[in-house]
Amino acid sequence: MIIKGLNCLGLMGTSTFGGVELSLVRTDGLDILDRKMSRLVPYPDEMKEKIRAVLGLKRDIDDNEQKLHAVDMAVSEFYVQLIKEFARDCGEPIDVVGVEGITILHNPNICYTYQLGNGRYIAEQTGIKTVTHFRNADICSGGQGTPISSAYFNAISANEVKPIAYVNISGKASITWIGSFGEIIGFDCGAGDNFINNWTAKHANMDNDYNGRLAITGKVHEKIVNTLMHHKFFAKFPPKSAYTGIFADKAEHLEGLSLEDGAATATAFVAEAVCYSICLYLPELPKKIVICGKGSKNPTLVRFIRQRVPSIEVVTSQEEGIPADTVNAEVNAFLSARTLYSLPITFPSTTGVLEPMCGGELYEV
Repeated sequence: MIIKGLNCLGLMGTSTFGGVELSLVRTDGLDILDRKMSRLVPYPDEMKEKIRAVLGLKRDIDDNEQKLHAVDMAVSEFYVQLIKEFARDCGEPIDVVGVEGITILHNPNICYTYQLGNGRYIAEQTGIKTVTHFRNADICSGGQGTPISSAYFNAISANEVKPIAYVNISGKASITWIGSFGEIIGFDCGAGDNFINNWTAKHANMDNDYNGRLAITGKVHEKIVNTLMHHKFFAKFPPKSAYTGIFADKAEHLEGLSLEDGAATATAFVAEAVCYSICLYLPELPKKIVICGKGSKNPTLVRFIRQRVPSIEVVTSQEEGIPADTVNAEVNAFLSARTLYSLPITFPSTTGVLEPMCGGELYEV
């Protein structure tokens, strides 16, 4: 009996510092054939501080190169430990690992993107084929480099009524829209969890607004939300990518608000950007919106989105059987299979690249 597909382990080092996502799926690069096992592992506090110290640094400066290399190797060693433990616990052979570590700097305006994770070292230490840096080929060919998840969302939408939109809210938010005839549109649509998390970290020493508890008790200052929406990013037509730190300067508009009001207003901004983009930049309104990623676990954010598009069904990924905590790891597992099968992972309608592009750097054992 021939078993279709490969056992692919995806690893995602989220920029929200929510932890390292790991997900093992069986896939042929066209469909998710079986979800086998997943887990979310917290970053050690010491490692978080090391990573935060290099966020935003560009590699082509001598001092930066040394700092980034040291952090990259420390993080890669951590990933190696997690992969070995996962492989031991799952008890199944793993054909390939797809790794995307925390994004240190992403800016398509200067054709630059850099994520942690040394693929060669990970492959050597684990003895498993490893694919990293899925965005590099796209951005070097004139694409925006993100979103890279559109091919995955297209695959899992096979049995859904179209058009449908998947909104992936992690560090930032992106939309993948699949039309009635199979058309795919993908683009970053605005700030994500990081905009909310930066507020709670600064004013409450909290990594995030857990379950939206602060926001639900706060008041949304709509005038501030409207001011935040005047950012030039929202006037740009897709394909487009939200580069690292693009909304950081806008956070000053929240200063002076109470902790709860700031959380509520930041959350409303994320929701407004999503709904604005859906209503303005899609060729047809979706029949259903599926909220994915860490944002799907924030009921206040989901409620804000529902309030803004009352005529559209809005559901969370959990309701659709898609894992909330590890969906991005599942994306990387899926993309690693597409890399091995030489299938494209980005397209003119998702990143603006001139032609469908294969991606990922493959390191053999």
